[in-house]
Amino acid sequence: MPGVQLQLRFLAHARSGDKGDSANVGLIALEPAYYPVLVKQVTRARVARHFKGMVTGVERYVLPNLNALNFLLHGALDGGGTLSLKTDAQGKVFSTALLRMEIEVPRALAARARKAAQ
Repeated sequence: MPGVQLQLRFLAHARSGDKGDSANVGLIALEPAYYPVLVKQVTRARVARHFKGMVTGVERYVLPNLNALNFLLHGALDGGGTLSLKTDAQGKVFSTALLRMEIEVPRALAARARKAAQ
């Protein structure tokens, strides 16, 4: 049975900030059961496509002891917080933008996540 598309906001929370010219985004599973889906679906390539035209490269770090993934979005801050003329020079909105990304999840898991979000 095929899965359904679901925004990451139903499965995780996120934090982001600046690391020089890169944005650092932590994606943390809301429940341990969601973590394997995040590892499988939220790949470096997928995140790079999601932020196409906004970043020059993406690195992904897997943090199983925290049920989390960490992404470095290179070139995202137009020189960094002290140099950038961007409205969000510290990269705070990248976490919200990542949570809007849709991934495929099993139907039962999607139903559970949606119910928990109510």
